[in-house]
Amino acid sequence: MPGQPDLGRADLLTMLAELTAKPAAEVPDRIGSMELAWLVHLIEQRYERRLDLTDDDLAGIRTVDDALVVFRASLIATADG
Repeated sequence: MPGQPDLGRADLLTMLAELTAKPAAEVPDRIGSMELAWLVHLIEQRYERRLDLTDDDLAGIRTVDDALVVFRASLIATADG
């Protein structure tokens, strides 16, 4: 998939809603370790590739927006590599 992956904030909120059994509109913006592991798993399944995330990448993810930036960058990097 060339360029920007088709991953958006709404996608992440929907994925988190599955985990929390809440409507996407009620999913909190903060992401804990369980939510982060869930998102990484689902994104790797959705795009059929492993995200190459460092400990620093993971430590920097505290919100849905943080996750979106890191996941998009990793998907672009793995598509180019």
